[in-house]
Amino acid sequence: MKYVIIVAGGKGLRMGADIPKQFLPVGGKPVLMHTISRFRTYDKDMNIVLVLPKEQQAYWQKLCGEYHFGEEYRLADGGASRFQSCRNGLSAIPDNAVGLVAIHDGVRPFVSTETIARCFDRAEKTKAAIPVLPVTDTLRYTGDAPGGRNVQRGDYRTVQTPQVFDIQLAKRAYRQDENPAFTDDASVVESLGHPVTMVEGNRENIKITTPFDLQVAKTLLALNTSFSFRRHDDRCLKQCLPDENNKPAED
Repeated sequence: MKYVIIVAGGKGLRMGADIPKQFLPVGGKPVLMHTISRFRTYDKDMNIVLVLPKEQQAYWQKLCGEYHFGEEYRLADGGASRFQSCRNGLSAIPDNAVGLVAIHDGVRPFVSTETIARCFDRAEKTKAAIPVLPVTDTLRYTGDAPGGRNVQRGDYRTVQTPQVFDIQLAKRAYRQDENPAFTDDASVVESLGHPVTMVEGNRENIKITTPFDLQVAKTLLALNTSFSFRRHDDRCLKQCLPDENNKPAED
């Protein structure tokens, strides 16, 4: 069985907006509705758990009525941190459930169905898979010298969501105490000693957190009015995005 926990607890402080970033309209409907629809497009039988702060839930229900948004999902309360929100989302999945669970940022509405499929397919074999992309900027390490020092960008990857895990492995990982070292779901699972494998993400799978990101999102939608992000669409999008010369390591 497949589940996805969509975590949408942002308050939009960096966005400078009056409403949380996940509710901002892009392409005619709120960002969060786009995100939910991506997973329904990938699998019409996907079990969706939406994690929202209690104080935002009434407003979300109002938006669903206004936009006639009828996708099925289970609602879970957001916590004081992302870690706690993910734990609450996992609690909405039966303790005896068998299968895979994806954990995805609610403000990543442009994840492709191919990326979702790669994550689930790899996690079916390894129990833990995350989407990554090559680093295209030069990197400097600043921990041991005033001016920093150059590091080989080929040794690094940027990490996206969804991050997909065996359900029981994820539940066990999130029974741990919260730790500042947990920067994403993969780091929580790795702390148990379980290895995480990597698959290719998609460049347009941005996280919308700033006004600039919002403008990029609008541009992406303008480039692709069908909002399908199938392979033939990717060719069009990549003309306006950085070239990827290096594919990420598969393991």
